[in-house]
Order: sequence, then structure tokens, then C-alpha cells
Amino acid sequence: MMEMKSAPISNSERIVTIDIIRGFALLGIFLVNMPAFHSPAFMVSYPDYSGVNYWLDLLFQMFVQTKFYTIFSFLFGLGFYIFMSRAEQKGLKINRLFSRRLFALLLFGALHIVFLWYGDILHTYAITGFLLLLFYKRKPKTLLIWAFSLLFIFHALISAPFLIPATEMESIAAGLDQEEAAKLGEYVDMYENAPYLEWVSYRLQTEMGRLLANLPFALFNILALFLFGLYAGKRGVFKDVSAHLPMIKKVWWTALILSIPLVTFLALYKMDVIDVGVYQQNAIYLFTSLSGLTLCFFYISSLTLMLRREFWQRFLRPLGYTGQMALTNYLLQTFISVGIFLGLNFYGKVSLATGTLICLVIYAAQTLFSYVWMKNFRFGPFEWLWRTMTYGYIQSMKKEEKLSNSNRQDTGV
Repeated sequence: MMEMKSAPISNSERIVTIDIIRGFALLGIFLVNMPAFHSPAFMVSYPDYSGVNYWLDLLFQMFVQTKFYTIFSFLFGLGFYIFMSRAEQKGLKINRLFSRRLFALLLFGALHIVFLWYGDILHTYAITGFLLLLFYKRKPKTLLIWAFSLLFIFHALISAPFLIPATEMESIAAGLDQEEAAKLGEYVDMYENAPYLEWVSYRLQTEMGRLLANLPFALFNILALFLFGLYAGKRGVFKDVSAHLPMIKKVWWTALILSIPLVTFLALYKMDVIDVGVYQQNAIYLFTSLSGLTLCFFYISSLTLMLRREFWQRFLRPLGYTGQMALTNYLLQTFISVGIFLGLNFYGKVSLATGTLICLVIYAAQTLFSYVWMKNFRFGPFEWLWRTMTYGYIQSMKKEEKLSNSNRQDTGV
């Protein structure tokens, strides 16, 4: 008996709801990332906006910041379950297969972060994904216990500064402000004027240390969201939405009720209506993170319920095409943005509002590109490369291509 080769999921087996939610998350992530593409956000932790930019920043903080990478993290955990369960049904070596998938993702992330942009999330997902392998066989209840425990630890850590005396906090904040101010001019100059290789070298020296130091801290939150996604996969929530409507509606109401006070307090802190002095930014960070979790589940459950109606299926379907090739579009957002702001010398010269408009135009173009591409091909370009590296043989790309050997038929993984 010939060995069956592993292969990716076929289009007929895709869950369109997941693709649309992923496309929606991709837009939110781009909106959040855009200021870091056109401005020195790495060095200016808390930019001082005015006019329309102030209100736009407030809206972003309330409804966008941390609300979308959490959705992506949830979907990664869900995708992990779909991948592993389908591979397991075919008798494949699931841990080895998924490990190859993670190593390929880690390579993409490493190249992305070194040669293009410090805000890469792929390397974090890849590293955290290896921890996810420990939970595949765990019971759904166990996954929830771990997820909530990790969230508690994460938010306890980001609340720790409230225990530091105000005088010490003032000293720490002053030191950080001085450090940022001292390096800001050099940082902007390198981004605006340095040759490419010199720019890469400077970034590695200036940005990499802080990014690596933050990595263990980020694992708590991201792994928790992975586990929620794995839980949803084990429960079959998106496989049979109708059977899980009571639970989805319960999540929707719970997320909404929790989000209202969290977002309200976040706005009050952000607008300085509530002032806790030197702890102000810590309070904003805490409520941004907490509201990011609740709105993440509010957005996911809202879209899931909306997509039960044919009107919303048709209206939001274009997001599904961008979601199907999310890796390609995520990386394209960096290529395009770096090309515009560094290549065309617009870095530091674009306001938050203008950057947001540019972001929306690029995303609209990506949606059209994704629609045309997915009409002709089975995968996006980087999805094709990722799958080829995962499964160990070149995937057929065009939709009309048929695998000549019956043993290379799509296994639904």
C-alpha cells in the first residue's frame, strides 16, 4: 500500500466564517500598525496628538488597539486544532508536521523582523505555537483553566507598576523620557536618510534588544488566546454554528456587558477626566488590554451571528478573500508601507489621519487583489510557500491543476 502524502485543506472544506473574521482582523491590525510604519512610534511611546488626530487616536485606543491581534491569536489556536485533527484523521505524524509549519513561520518572521520591520508578530506566534503542542490532547475545561490563569498572570504583571511608589515611578518615567528624547533625532535620521544595509544594522542594535526582552512577557497573553481558539475547535463551534448558538449568544452578551465599562474607563483615562498622575499611562495600558480581550470576543461572536444571514454573507465576503491569504497580505502591508514611507521619503511627514486613509486605500487594493488571485489560485503566494515547506513537496497552485497521482489527492489537512 502506497503512503498517502499530506496536503492542505481543500477550498470546499474551508469555513468561510473563519476567513471573513480573519480578513476583518487583518484590517484592524493594519490600522494599528500604520503609525509605526510612517512615524517613530518605537521611540515615542505616547504621542501627543491634537485636533482630528487626537479624536482618531482616542477611537483607535477604545475600539482597535489590542482588539485585533487578539482575534488573530484566537484564530491561530482554532486553525491549530483544524490542522492537527485533520492530519490525525489521516494517520499522519501530527507533531512533526506542525513543527515544520512553525519552523517555516519562524523563518518568515525572522526575515521580516530583521530586514523590514520591528513590529513582526509571526516569530512570536511561531515560538508560542510550540507551547500549544502541549495542549492538543487536553480536555476543553483544562484549556479554559489554563487560558484564564495565563490572562490573570499577564494582567497581574502589567498591574505591577501600581505597587511602585509614586516618587520612584516619576524617576523611572523621567529616565525613559530622557532616553527617548536623546535617541529620537538619531532614530528618525536613520529611517529617513541611511542606506539600506546601514539602516538594517542600526535597527538590529536599537530595536532588537527591547523586542527580545518583551517576548517572554507577550507569550502569556498570546498563548491564552491560542487556547481559547483551541477550545472553540475542540467544541466544534465553527463547524456547526447552529448547534452552538446559545453559547455564542452568551459570549456576545457577556463580552458586550464587560466591554462597556472597560471602554468607558479607558476613554476617561485617555482624556484625563480621571487622572492618577504618574500611573496614568499604566492605567491606560491596563484598560486597553482588558478591553482588547472583551472586544475581541464581542467582534468574533458578532461576526459569527451576522454571517448566519445571507445579506451579511454577501456583503462581507470580500473580507474572506483577504483572510484566505492573510499571511501574504500581512507581509504585503509591510512591503508596501516601507516602500511608500521610506522609499518615497514620507517617513515622519504623515499625520495619523492621513496614514489611516492610506491604510484603508491599501487594504481596499489588497481586497481586490485577493479576490482576483483566489479566483485563479488555490493559495496566496506566501501561503503556497508555507504549505510547500510544511508538507515537503511542491503544492499545486492553479485551481485547474489536478494531481496526477491519486495518492496525492487533498487529504483535507
